[in-house]
This record gives sequence, structure tokens and C-alpha cells, in this order.
Amino acid sequence: MKNSTIFRVVILGAIAIAAIIVVQTYWITKSWQLNEKEFHQKVILTLSNVAEELADLSGGELPAEDLIKRVDPNYYIVNVNNSFSAEILEFLLKKEFNEAALNEDFEYGIYDCETNKMVSGKYVALSSQVETSKPLTEELKTDDNFVYYFGVRFPENQRYIFRSMTLPIIFSALLFLAIIFFIYSISVILRQKRLSEMQKDFINNMTHEFKTPISTINISSDVLLRTPAIQQDKRLQQYAAIIKEQNNRLNKQVEKVLQFARIEKRDFKLKLEPIHLNDLLQNIAYSVQLRVDESKGVFNLELCEGDVIVEADRLHLTNILHNLLDNAIKYSEDELVIGLSCIKVNNAVKITISDKGIGIPKEYQKKIFKKFFRIPTGNVHNVKGFGLGLFYVRNICRKHGWKLNLQSEGNGTIFTILIPIAKK
Repeated sequence: MKNSTIFRVVILGAIAIAAIIVVQTYWITKSWQLNEKEFHQKVILTLSNVAEELADLSGGELPAEDLIKRVDPNYYIVNVNNSFSAEILEFLLKKEFNEAALNEDFEYGIYDCETNKMVSGKYVALSSQVETSKPLTEELKTDDNFVYYFGVRFPENQRYIFRSMTLPIIFSALLFLAIIFFIYSISVILRQKRLSEMQKDFINNMTHEFKTPISTINISSDVLLRTPAIQQDKRLQQYAAIIKEQNNRLNKQVEKVLQFARIEKRDFKLKLEPIHLNDLLQNIAYSVQLRVDESKGVFNLELCEGDVIVEADRLHLTNILHNLLDNAIKYSEDELVIGLSCIKVNNAVKITISDKGIGIPKEYQKKIFKKFFRIPTGNVHNVKGFGLGLFYVRNICRKHGWKLNLQSEGNGTIFTILIPIAKK
């Protein structure tokens, strides 16, 4: 993954997370305010009912204004303007709170109208299953403007609000986990990219280091093959030929890795030139024909009608055709029948490489063009390779702007490359 792509992912992800955090914060704040307002409205309604019931019991009248005053966010004073007992007040408060589903602990205090001091007070725990009473947490406030009144405080009213905000809290926790996962994913991506670059540098350095001994072995094997003493001994000549052959094979593999490394570089450029396609195909067909004849197979060549000229990089076009023909030979087990054809299609030419080999299962047809991918065959691969050939073919076709197509149903595989004909 490129640095610019990672940068875009980080920026877009950060913007998305920031937007979600803003929305989530707004939602939680709004939910808190709504739940707090709902709690306040329930308390006002409940205390109003208690005041009315006290007035009915005592036969008095409630004040027309300022019946209930909110002194603090969790403390209310009710002006009943008449005397009442603590037992009756506690009973009515419990009853009304229960009906309003306000099962929260509360404190109440009754004040003397003459001294303006609290004459009775109690802490009532409704939230516990067993009814309990505790001393007041602190002295309840008084109000000089009221005559006969009582005060009610909810020491833990925030617990009610939190309980009403279960869903927003759950979503906030999930958002927090998503942020942690995003940060972890970015760190993993950066670590993998660093390891990938180290691996790429190692492969490039290794392959370049291989070039010198390969060249030396190649020269030495040529000298051995030309030496009269070696030529007279068939056994030594065979060994020298094996050295030459295996060295050439190793050199091809190193060249593949180097080509793959060049493709991945951003400054990779093609050396376009006009190419007489029939001449190029005949040269490729000559080397392929020798290999097919050794395996007692059939190779069919069909050239284009007339002289067709395309604009391409000669080296890479030759390489991708050799790659496709090599695969056709390697993956033809029972019947070795290889085809290479060239047909004009409007203003383009279609090159087709076909075989009657083992074919490619449908589920792997999109994956075989990926880097290092090879079709699973258990622990043993009958055909050796790095899984870079088709990745190289696809990238060279993309770089040229050519269309690459694959067809494989059952046995046999057909690759087609559509190349525009060069304008005169």
C-alpha cells in the first residue's frame, strides 16, 4: 500500500471518527438534559399530589403561587401552609413516588413555621429491596418566605438519569472500542508496510547479489563445454551441460524477480517502439517449438494476415508471451497441445495463447493475477514457481493499456491480449 493511500485512510478515518464523536456527544448531552427534565417534571407532579393530599387531610388551602420551589437541582421545598405529621408525609411521599416509578432514595425535612427550623427529618432508601432508613446526609436548607413547608432532596438523582441512558452509554462504549480498533488497525498497517518494504529491499539486494555469481558460473560453464578434454568425456560434458542449464534456469528466476521489482517502482517506464508482430511471434514460436517437440507435443502457430505493427515495449511483450506459453507447457499433463494465434479485430489485434491442460478453477481465476498467489495443491507443488508470472503479465498489460482476458472451463485455458494496431 502506498504512503499516499495510507495517509488518505488515516485522514478520512480520523474525520469520520471525529464526526461520530461530535454526534455522539451531542446525543448524550441531549439525552441527559431530556432525562433530567423528565425527572424534574415527575418530581414536581408527585410533590404537587402530596401537597394536595395533605391539604385535603387537614382541610386547609394551598397557596395560589409558589407551591413548589426548586432550591438546588436535587432539592425541592413545598409550601403546604398548614401543619401535618411526619408519618403522614412519609407515607404519602412513598406512595406517590412508587406510583410515579421514582424508586430513588430521598430525604425529607419538616420545618417549624415560627422558628423556621427543621423539627423532623429522615433519609428513606427506596432503591434497596429491604426498606431502610439512615441519618440525613446534611442539614436541609430552609426558606424564610414560606410558612408551613417541607423539603425533599434526592441525594442520588443522577443514578436515575444514568439508568435512563443505558442505550447511549452502550453506543458510546462501542464507539470507544471502534476508535481503539481503528488505531490498532492503522498501527498494524504501518507495521506491515514497514516489513513489506524491508522484504522488498532484501529481495532486490539478494537478486542483484545473485547476478554476479550467476554470470561467473555461466562463463565458467561455457569454458568447460569448449574444453577438448571435457568434450571427449561424455560424462563430464553432461555434467557441464547440466550446470549450464540449471544456471540459465536460475538466471531466469532472478530476472523475474527483478522485473517484478521494477514494476512496483513508481518510476517504471516503458520503452515503446514499433514492432512487426508476426516477426516477434515467429521468434518466440521457434524456442517454444523446441520445448514442445522434446515433450512430443503439438504446437500450432497462426500469424496475422498481412504486416501488423504495434507500439509496445519489445522486452516486456516478449516476456509476457513467454510467461504465458511456459505456463501452458508446464500445466499440460496428459495432452500437450499449445496454440499461439494472432487475429485482427477492427483496429486492434488479438493474441491468443491456448492449451488443453489442467485448467484453472473458477474460484481462483481472479486470484491468480495477485502477487505470490498459487492455486492450492496441498503440501506438494508439482510445478515450481514464485507466483509472479501472471502478476507480471497483468501489470505489463495494464501499463500498456491492453485488455487481458482469461477463459477456463474444465480442462484447458485460453489467455487473450487485445493490442491496438499502431497508427501509421
